Amino acid sequence: MEIRALTDEDAAAIVSWRYPGRYATYDFGDRSELTSDHWAVTEAGELIGYCCFGAPARVPGADEEPGTLDVGYGLEPGRMGQGLGSRFVGRILEFAAEQYSSDRLRLYILDWNERSRTVATSQGFAVESELDSDEGRFLVMVAS
Repeated sequence: MEIRALTDEDAAAIVSWRYPGRYATYDFGDRSELTSDHWAVTEAGELIGYCCFGAPARVPGADEEPGTLDVGYGLEPGRMGQGLGSRFVGRILEFAAEQYSSDRLRLYILDWNERSRTVATSQGFAVESELDSDEGRFLVMVAS
């Protein structure tokens, strides 16, 4: 998997993705939500997901913490549940270590999202706290 700058074509594709059921909370409303801190994740040249760092990865109500890098990501909806999660997130975390200087990483995972929680745990993340927002209750997971 490769991570590269997000193109306008990538952004248009990501905005068109529609996640099923409860996962629809991850849908983007429009292109303006994808900032310069968003990156494309590709495999064999094909867009399979995205990642983001810093402010775009934080949920409403979460504060920036010195030395902590907030990380967000999304896998293309048609690829969910196919066993790609650990490799996908692992590559994003490698990229974060290459591009950013931080003492620890932080993820926000909706409490009902067992798949994402399982992947995060497999990557060394542990629940630090919980945070309620308009989108639901998030588990705040950290790794050093």
